[in-house]
Amino acid sequence: MSGRIKHPVFARIYAKCAGPSLEKAGIGVHRDRLLAGLSGDVVEVGAGNGLNFTRYPGTVGQVTAVEPEPDLRALAEAAARSASVPVAVVEGRAEALPFPDGSFDAAVACLVLCSVTDQRIALAEISRVLRPGGILRFFEHVRSDNGGMRGLQRVLDATIWPLAAGGCHTARDTAAAIAAAGFTVTELDYFEFPHTRIPLPIQTHILGVATRPSADRG
Repeated sequence: MSGRIKHPVFARIYAKCAGPSLEKAGIGVHRDRLLAGLSGDVVEVGAGNGLNFTRYPGTVGQVTAVEPEPDLRALAEAAARSASVPVAVVEGRAEALPFPDGSFDAAVACLVLCSVTDQRIALAEISRVLRPGGILRFFEHVRSDNGGMRGLQRVLDATIWPLAAGGCHTARDTAAAIAAAGFTVTELDYFEFPHTRIPLPIQTHILGVATRPSADRG
């Protein structure tokens, strides 16, 4: 499986418009919550253009940032030069992480599990590269609890949204997928972001912590 995914139009729009708009709306508060207290060796899966890099706490020894989209990866490489901790940016996909088993103390998934081709495989890979007892920090937009919005999300996912948004899906139940992958979810917060007059199909978010089992289950 190739580690490269090209979405040049989406990459430009995200870097120049969507990313800055989210920052202006206050997403930085949630990024800080996501990364607070991390330590050791961390893998960030789907690092995009590196917007988390300056927010890692000094207790982190090394961040290995994986990004398959070449334009976003180039921006992440530039962002790594001013990061708050050492960051190595590498090419790779969540479904085939290029690391040995048990390489990391923690993993970060930030607005990426909506766009992976197969959540089950991606989460199995994240579990594989974590050391026993390692943690997964996640911040993702997910399926709405509102029936009408959930119907709209299903329609969007079956038609234009993944094509227009770099493979993104709006209606995934990511918390359930994390639990199904064998993680123990220890913290989970549901909230709406950003706050808008008209509800958005990517407004419902989760932010939480999950732990990899300390030993493989037989």
